[in-house]
Amino acid sequence: MLTRVGYIMFLSRWIQVPLYLGLIVAQFVYVWRFMVELAHLIHLGFGGSPPETTVMLIVLGLVDVVMISNLLIMVIVGGYETFVSRLRIEGHPDQPQWLSHVNANVLKVKLAMAIIGISSIHLLQIFINAARPAITDRELLWKTLIHLTFVVSALALAFIDRIMAGGRPNHESEQGDRPANRQQERAAA
Repeated sequence: MLTRVGYIMFLSRWIQVPLYLGLIVAQFVYVWRFMVELAHLIHLGFGGSPPETTVMLIVLGLVDVVMISNLLIMVIVGGYETFVSRLRIEGHPDQPQWLSHVNANVLKVKLAMAIIGISSIHLLQIFINAARPAITDRELLWKTLIHLTFVVSALALAFIDRIMAGGRPNHESEQGDRPANRQQERAAA
């Protein structure tokens, strides 16, 4: 009886699949949004002479969409691989490098770094618009503090991950050091 309960709990991970499929749909929404903004940029850029700040803000918006899309990919692929099932794409030429050593901690740090990048784009957009009366000093201060909070949180996650990894062997550095050690041993002999 207890074995069946454990097996049912193990199978419950598949409940997350619709969530990841929903994120794929969200990815299509971002691709659509990107194309609409790109068409707007092309129309402005070739159809008139918009101010440089307008072009810059649209381009930053495009970069923002790409970074959010990258975040979605990390969550979809990394989350599925970590929490649901292996993708079994070892050796595929398009396999992302980070996927070979993904775990919940690595995924958290990568997501935090992506959020910092997205926050940086938003903060840059605010700074570019700072001269406009709609942007208050208070809003600028709060958005800067929120961005700094993201940075401190990411540093804390990376630090915690490093502490937790202290007890585990680092396979990448061990593999990287082996040929050098063999060469040194041969030279000494």
